[in-house]
Amino acid sequence: MDVDAMRAIDKWAGIPLTFCLTQLQRLLRISGFVRKQSLQRILFIELSEMGSTILVDPALQKAKKQLSAELFFLIFHKNKESLELTGTIPPGNIFTLREDNLFALLIDTVKFFLWTRKNNIDTVVDLELFSRFTALLTGLTGATRKVGFYSFYNEGLYRGELLTHRVSYNPHIHIAKNFIALINSLITENKELPYSKQRVEDDELGLPTFNCTDEAVTAMTLRIGEYASNYNDEKQHLVLINPNASELLPQRRWMEDRFEALIIKILALRADILVLITGAPSEQDEAARMCDRIGDPRCVNFAGALKLAELPVLYSMAILMVTNDSGPGHFSSVTPLPTFVLFGPETPKLYGSLGNSTPIFAGLSCSPCVSTANHRKTPCTDNKCLQAITVDQVYAAVLPVLEELT
Repeated sequence: MDVDAMRAIDKWAGIPLTFCLTQLQRLLRISGFVRKQSLQRILFIELSEMGSTILVDPALQKAKKQLSAELFFLIFHKNKESLELTGTIPPGNIFTLREDNLFALLIDTVKFFLWTRKNNIDTVVDLELFSRFTALLTGLTGATRKVGFYSFYNEGLYRGELLTHRVSYNPHIHIAKNFIALINSLITENKELPYSKQRVEDDELGLPTFNCTDEAVTAMTLRIGEYASNYNDEKQHLVLINPNASELLPQRRWMEDRFEALIIKILALRADILVLITGAPSEQDEAARMCDRIGDPRCVNFAGALKLAELPVLYSMAILMVTNDSGPGHFSSVTPLPTFVLFGPETPKLYGSLGNSTPIFAGLSCSPCVSTANHRKTPCTDNKCLQAITVDQVYAAVLPVLEELT
């Protein structure tokens, strides 16, 4: 479904539905009809953001370690592969919803509720910041504990009164720390209002490191050779360029002509560099046009060449990546790859990668312009926050990595 259509349905159907479900739950509490379950099985809900599946991993690890709980996850079908990058959630514990059309979404939602009962889910952690749909899913699971972000007296989207553990979202700390605060609300022995009154330390934000085998490297070398016939992994260095971003927020895209100018400067620096333009299968034509305009055989269209689960192998072999603020900036964080991320409508203070990442951010007074309070929807049609980032500025950032090559 179109993003704006999903937002409209979430608003006009979500508000009355969350209100009605709130009243029903109040009646059930008054009547004493409330399930009592020990904390053993936690379901996490994060539907639309692939990058968030990486950012939430420290919270998942803490839940597994300190609560000794079995973990489950609900996500949109197209984003499922992003969960496989860390391997924290067993494949059999992942349920997906098809978002292609409303009918498929409704069918899968009914199946989801049956799935939660079958797996005896006793705790739900809603990771979304603005979705009424996930609030409804959380409220209808029948779980004893329902954890999520709550606006309290702040301005924010109405999501009903469905949570048992209301955590105060903090817009001044990284989102990964906010996710850990959700888990802290389950760990604390005392009831708090609001949850959670604990400090989240920087050293809690670690991620598992991807283990790249020799066999995987050999297979990836052959794959690259299919697109770049003269590729020699012993003599050439791979530079990755990801010029695209999801349709959820197209304002995050740096201009194509600047990516092209950056690629030309990088290729001119050294003759032993091969640039791969990465992206989804739907972005192949755009990448092909970029390669045609650059006109250098050492710039190769690699969009759609890999499945998402294969990307960490490529990242383990490359020397650096430049990307818009999108999924790849987070996917690379499970590898040591130096990653340079261009920020505009978002801020790296809240959504920066947890890996070996360097944010490039102009910091205009209007930026960031998307937040939890505006459904991550901006009126901007002229992203000067990214136009303010020059080719020379990005080149200067990546140059130290290139100069260290032997």
